[in-house]
This record gives sequence, structure tokens and C-alpha cells, in this order.
Amino acid sequence: MSLSRLDCGTPNPPTAVNQRFSDTYSYGDLKLQLVYSCYLVKHGDDYLLWDAGHAMTAPNVAPRVSLVDQLAKIDLKPEQIKYLAISHYHGDHIGQAGSFPKATLLIGKGDWDVLTLPKPPEMANPAPFANWIKGEGKVEPVALDKDVFGDGSVIMLYTPGHTPGHHSLLVKLPQTGAVVLSGDLAHFRENYDTNGVPTFNTDRSQSMASIDRVKKIAAGSKATVIIQHDARDVDKLPVFPAAAK
Repeated sequence: MSLSRLDCGTPNPPTAVNQRFSDTYSYGDLKLQLVYSCYLVKHGDDYLLWDAGHAMTAPNVAPRVSLVDQLAKIDLKPEQIKYLAISHYHGDHIGQAGSFPKATLLIGKGDWDVLTLPKPPEMANPAPFANWIKGEGKVEPVALDKDVFGDGSVIMLYTPGHTPGHHSLLVKLPQTGAVVLSGDLAHFRENYDTNGVPTFNTDRSQSMASIDRVKKIAAGSKATVIIQHDARDVDKLPVFPAAAK
């Protein structure tokens, strides 16, 4: 098993986080540069891609290199990705999903239900999932937790609140130990430490409960928590093609 970090967007300059990322305005004048990261899990001969980043056409924040081209560095083709697992439906996590039409899509049932509405809300863009929505690809809406490979090594954790079906990912590596990839459970370290809830989350109480759940899971499994938008956290994992094992 291994886990590596992929570049999934070009960061904007540091931005004030107080108003948007705390509904109690807890962060004063704090400015942070938010980054965009996706992850590749190798499990035996199988591969899981966690999140699909910004689209290559996204203004200002598009990745410099596509996921397909990054994976080509290890001669990994899109059709070799067994699972495309999505933390939630926001655009910076789904932009290149359509590049992996042969993968089984794993996405929270709550999010899938929103994406397949006749008129999804503005922040839920179904376009990258057209392949699966039309029935041309296999999709597994994940209602609660999911033990992806059936051996407890990779578990999608049901952590709703940011979106209705939001999930995080617990990966248990033989050498590194347990790692939790947060999705957008929190957007930066201060957000996680103080149970901060962004103003655009769909459910405040679920958000608080999910953060508490992940903190307990992390403590119990001695896991390293990786907050996917915080450069201070993502730097804890090697940059692809290097990998934590």
C-alpha cells in the first residue's frame, strides 16, 4: 500500500478567512493561502483516486498539469483507476472526474442525490459526472462508511455537514500508520482546531459532529490528519510520484 499527493489546482494569493470560513468570525485578520490537493492510494494492484481537483479550464486556479498527465509519470492510465472516490460535490474537488470514466465512482449518497436533482443548486455541478449520471459508468452512492477494499485499510468516513453526503478518507499504511484525508471537513488547521464552521456549509450541527468524530477516530488510531486545503498539512505527505508507505 502507498499514498501520494497530487497537485490539483493553482493557489490564489493569501486570502482573509474570517468572514467566509467561520460563522462566528473567529479568525480576526488571519490570511492564508489555500491549496488544492488530490491523492492516489495504491492497494495491491488496485488504485483509488481521492478527489479530482479543479478543472483544467478553471480561471486562475486550474492545475498546471492535469491528473492524467501526472499519473502518466508512473505509466498509470486513466482506465487503471479502479475507484474514483469524491469527498463532496464542490467544483475544486470534482473538476477532472470526467477523465476517469471507467472508474467506479464512490460518492456520498447525500451528494449524489443532490447532483441528480432536476435542477441542482449552484454549488453542485453535475457536468463532471455526466458519464455516471447517464448510466454509462458504475456508481456506488455511499450512505454511511464504506470499507473500500474489504480489509479495513481504506475507509470512507461519513462526515456530513459541509455538504449532505460529505466524506473523509481513512488510509492505514503499513509503515507510516493511519492517515485521515479531510476532504473539506475543515479548510485549515485553525478551522479544525477550533471546530470552525464555514458560512456556506449545509448543516452546522452535522459539521460540528463530524469534526468531533474525526478527532476521536484520529486519536484512537493515532492518525495523521491531512487538511487538504492547508499547505502546512499537505506537506506532511510526499509529492507524487513519491509516496508514503
